Amino acid sequence: MGEDDMPMDDKAKRMRDLLSSFYSPDPSVTNTNNPFKFATLDVINTTSFDADQYMNLLVQRSNLEGLLQKHVEMAAEIKNLDTDLQMLVYENYNKFISATDTIKRMKTNIVGMEANMEQLLDKIMTVQSRSDGVNTSLFEKREHIEKLHRTRNLLRKVQFIYDLPARLGKCIKSEAYADAVRFYIGAMPIFKAYGDSSFQDCKRASEEAMDTIIKNLQGKLFSDSESIQARAEAAVLLKQLDFPQVDSLKAKLFEKLEQSLDGLQLTHEEIANVTVESSNLSEQGNNTESIPGSAHGALVSEFAEAVRAYQVIFPDSEKQLIKLSQDLITKHFEITSDYIKKWIPIANFLGVLRIIWKDVLLIDKVLHEALLPDYSSKASRIAVRQYIKSTFSHLLHDISDALTNVHIKPKGEVDEHPLVVFLEAGKSSVLQGSVNVLLDFRQLLKENLGGLQLSDLIVDWVQEGFQEFFRALHDQFLLLSGKNKPAIQDENSTNSMQVEKAVPGLVLVLAQLSIFIEQTAISRITEEIAAYFSGGGGGAHENGPAFVPGEICRTFHSASEILLQHYINMRTQKITVLLRKRFTAPNWFKHKEPREVHMFVDLFLQELEAIGTEAKQILPHGVLRKHRRSESNGSSASSRSNSLRDDKMSRSNTHRARSQLLEKHLAKLFKQKVEIFTKTEYNQESVVTTVVKLCLKSLQEFVRLQTFNRSGFQQIQLDVQFLRASLKEIVEDEAAIDFLLDEVIVGASERCLDPIPLEPPILDKLIQAKLAKEKE
Repeated sequence: MGEDDMPMDDKAKRMRDLLSSFYSPDPSVTNTNNPFKFATLDVINTTSFDADQYMNLLVQRSNLEGLLQKHVEMAAEIKNLDTDLQMLVYENYNKFISATDTIKRMKTNIVGMEANMEQLLDKIMTVQSRSDGVNTSLFEKREHIEKLHRTRNLLRKVQFIYDLPARLGKCIKSEAYADAVRFYIGAMPIFKAYGDSSFQDCKRASEEAMDTIIKNLQGKLFSDSESIQARAEAAVLLKQLDFPQVDSLKAKLFEKLEQSLDGLQLTHEEIANVTVESSNLSEQGNNTESIPGSAHGALVSEFAEAVRAYQVIFPDSEKQLIKLSQDLITKHFEITSDYIKKWIPIANFLGVLRIIWKDVLLIDKVLHEALLPDYSSKASRIAVRQYIKSTFSHLLHDISDALTNVHIKPKGEVDEHPLVVFLEAGKSSVLQGSVNVLLDFRQLLKENLGGLQLSDLIVDWVQEGFQEFFRALHDQFLLLSGKNKPAIQDENSTNSMQVEKAVPGLVLVLAQLSIFIEQTAISRITEEIAAYFSGGGGGAHENGPAFVPGEICRTFHSASEILLQHYINMRTQKITVLLRKRFTAPNWFKHKEPREVHMFVDLFLQELEAIGTEAKQILPHGVLRKHRRSESNGSSASSRSNSLRDDKMSRSNTHRARSQLLEKHLAKLFKQKVEIFTKTEYNQESVVTTVVKLCLKSLQEFVRLQTFNRSGFQQIQLDVQFLRASLKEIVEDEAAIDFLLDEVIVGASERCLDPIPLEPPILDKLIQAKLAKEKE
């Protein structure tokens, strides 16, 4: 490159730097001597571009055809940049021309302004001189007018002083004591200056009138017929007159205010007849006026005005007023708590809370220092939680009443299905009662008392309440059934009476009701809770969720089994008492020859019939499963009867007959396998069969405790044979019943001195006679 080309390169470099400085986002970083070495071809637009290094990289990385293509591209880019630069210069040139024209117009407009300013100054000076002339000419008249005005004001004051006694007399007649005090206080400076000379008579007459006013104000202050507001106004006026005994009246006035709190308490009639308004208090936050048509609202408004007046009269009475206000709200909640224990409808409860919150806002307006909204929010939470607990408690009580009082019928009225009525009443009280409770609690969720946000807490309390309610209901079921004893005997409770009056039918109803709760009620209640009472989080649950349906279902499933077994035990115990009397009363060693089936068999069958009747009303039919004895059983029985006949043929050798009978009995035990006691199922046949099995087992034990002669043994044989045919009609497990009846015969034979059975014809004859007698 020659020397002639150097200026051209400097010009191009300078132009490139100008363009770079114009388009660079940060000109401060422009440095053409940056020693940084670029390793790419994309740095041509950067502020630190090095042309030599760029050319070296371009030559190294491109062939001749690439260099030519790059040359064409760069030529086009240079042409575009020159065009852009030219357009930029044209635009800036137009702006410079516009600025020049604007400056020329400004010079033209300012040329005549100096002359206008001089003319304006001359006019202002002329106006000022004329104003000074007017002031000078009117000075004397103005001074005279001001003097007359002062004289007129003085005459008005003098006239006011002379008219003051008459004014005070009119105020006394109209009882406008506030105006009288204002007039007298306004005249006090003049009386102090000229009361002993010029206005002596006026001062004396005014003081006599004020003495009358002071006496009247004292009368108002101590009058019980006057309102608190009127007494407070009287005290304010006396204090304005510097009455020396005002401060000593503070204790008496506060005593009157405390006594007035008794009349502000909510009464039973107000709570019972409270009207539920459609809008919440949150929508009426700015409306703190008294409740329309409510005597209670008028009294609270009067109390609030009295508080306002007391603050003016006694500035240091704030603590006492705060205590009185808090005591009033506390008594409101205490009375509400007492009615919650007796239970009040949700509408009345919410209505009472609204009244209390209106009182709170009314008093808070005049005594914000008491912080009554915060004070009342805590009490409201306690009241709402107490109401939820009380509701569950009354629901439990209603269910107990439905289960214990439904059987009370008028005289002469017969109910063919009393247990069904028991059960349906229990189902309705549990399910419908729970649904109604949830409907009430949904109204609590919608309520927004004083801006309180209790939704999460109410959800937690409702879930906890249902969990505790079903636990208590489970305990109540066991208590009503007589299974559990009450831990503490309450004077007002009837738990002891309920335990004493527990009947087997009620226990069976409780067992079936437990199944209903497990299978139906819990699922329905869970759906309602999931729909309207899900979430929560207001309270901490260290042991997991507040409401656990699975745990409740398991509890009542266990309760149903316990109660069903308890029913069976109660029925079995009653029959066992009958069997005990039967076998302990006679002298079996001297028993007479049997003539007929004993009466205890009829009583036994009657008890079983009663059990079947109760089971048919409550329990469903089971799958028909008649377990009959196998052939081995029959052969065993026939061998036993053959052995008995052999014993009859060999009367001379009684011990040999007994040993043979025992050997055959032992052989039977090894040959046949009969499962006697299986799990009781929830159906009629299973319950009756279980009772029969237990009773026959008890019969077997009673037989083993006696010693029989031949006639006693034959009586047992006759009774058992009659029972065998009768029991097969009502039980489902004939094999087990046959086995137990055989055990009774074997046991009687073992305890008999001469175990010779009745002949089959005689046995059949006695049984047929019994059946004919029953038909008659």
